[in-house]
Amino acid sequence: MDNIRGGKITAGKDIIKALDYIEFKLAPPADVLIATEKIDKAVELIERYFEMKLLDWELLAIALIHCYYRSNDTVVFDEILIVMGRGNGKNGFVSPVIWYLTTHYHGVRGYNIDIIANNEDQAKTSFNDVYEVLDRTWTKSKKFFYKSKEEIINLKTQSYIRYNTSNARTKDGKRSGCLVFDEIHEYENYNTIKVFTSGFGKRKHSRIFKITTNGYVRGGVLDQELKIAEDVLNGEIKDMGLLPLIYRIDKKEEAKNPDMWPKACPSLPYFPELKKEMDKEFIKMKYQPEIAIEFMTKRMNFPAEDIYAAVAEWEKIKAAASSDRPIPYDELEGLDCIGWLDYASIRDFASVGLLFKHKGKRIGIEHSFVCHKALQIESRPIKFPVQVAEEKKLITIIKGDSITADHIADWFLEQAEKYNIINIACDDYRAKLVEKKFTEVGLPLKVVRSGPITHAKVAPLIESIFSEETVIFGDNMTMRWYINNTCQEMDKKGNVTYKKIEPKTRKTDGFFGFIHALVLDSELVEISEDFNTMEVRTY
Repeated sequence: MDNIRGGKITAGKDIIKALDYIEFKLAPPADVLIATEKIDKAVELIERYFEMKLLDWELLAIALIHCYYRSNDTVVFDEILIVMGRGNGKNGFVSPVIWYLTTHYHGVRGYNIDIIANNEDQAKTSFNDVYEVLDRTWTKSKKFFYKSKEEIINLKTQSYIRYNTSNARTKDGKRSGCLVFDEIHEYENYNTIKVFTSGFGKRKHSRIFKITTNGYVRGGVLDQELKIAEDVLNGEIKDMGLLPLIYRIDKKEEAKNPDMWPKACPSLPYFPELKKEMDKEFIKMKYQPEIAIEFMTKRMNFPAEDIYAAVAEWEKIKAAASSDRPIPYDELEGLDCIGWLDYASIRDFASVGLLFKHKGKRIGIEHSFVCHKALQIESRPIKFPVQVAEEKKLITIIKGDSITADHIADWFLEQAEKYNIINIACDDYRAKLVEKKFTEVGLPLKVVRSGPITHAKVAPLIESIFSEETVIFGDNMTMRWYINNTCQEMDKKGNVTYKKIEPKTRKTDGFFGFIHALVLDSELVEISEDFNTMEVRTY
């Protein structure tokens, strides 16, 4: 803290505010005990067993973990939020901390620790760190620990460490003394957190750690956590046990100055390999937009839409696909509409949809098909809660080897029972998959041109319907994701081309399908009143 105050350590305004907040919480005559003996023992044990030298930011966090209220023997900071750039060792810090918390030196029997993440690989990261240390020191550690690939138990305190995923069958956090929520930027909502925190807090000195980089899910858990953290750091909330340690640059221009990078990456001065990798990315991002967006979002903790040409501001995307603006299904029955189809691969994602003009609005009904094989590729995990969207009936997961023309045709035939599909738009590449089947079952199909020329034509319409909030997709989290995964690039003549921000793990099919439908927008007649109440005349 002194080094930050004195300018020896570069820190952003959020960390400087955190120092003021910490001093406020701990300042005399506060009823606070700082357990210095426990702090020293924790540092000594961690550095010895994990063969590491704790950094300044890690030492600060370990010290603050050991602050207690004297009067009721509870912890001052019962929830710790750590947000920092990728590669700074968040898991490398949490792993030894949770190991230490199970020991008798921490001093709480049955201090069970559950690690939770959206996927198993991420959930196992810190668990495996602890397992490997025990394995390496097993001659000594076997006197104190039991270990398996699923559970680690401290024999003296009977405290366990387990890993869990968001779709785990057993989600009982009632016996936990500590919860670690890893990479919360991937959480679309609080469902998983609520399940594990239900009944939580019965163990002495209960704590929650939330560790993450920034990410691409806007309006999800991380954005809400950051809003609460802001109110804490600005002094609007004073009676929470939240400790927000948010490492990020203060403005986008600072990304161009490597001297400012430690604001988001506090380990950078000590990690030469991290510095080397970031220097390389800094050069490449001048030529590759997806690296620029990844660098800003994941390294600098400055979300992509703040530094790149997004399709629309996040608030406008939310307005387009929100529960506050539901699709008026009853009013659309029998109306003309344009269908769309887009997919990157039949073994990946495919988006189908219908576009209506109704009462001054453009309304899109969208559904996605996902091949189950796309969810099993470890080298490129999909950065989206597909199972949650499936539960909401926004996605159908195909159990076969691929998404077939039958799957797509059947969806349109089902919709044709309710709506008048006058055309279905897709580009030439996608049309080859379905044209034979569509002809068989009598579905229309219109090949539209894809790429910059088409994008330039529809870009003004896209800009106006989002800015004026005249487009509605209903409460469709998949469309929010598709749109937010797309950026726009402008050439010297001012023509817009839409591109994927990152081609492998973040999908855009629904947005590009919507573009196809907008190409045929003029084929739709504007409906300005309820179809069921229109006057009928005979001649």
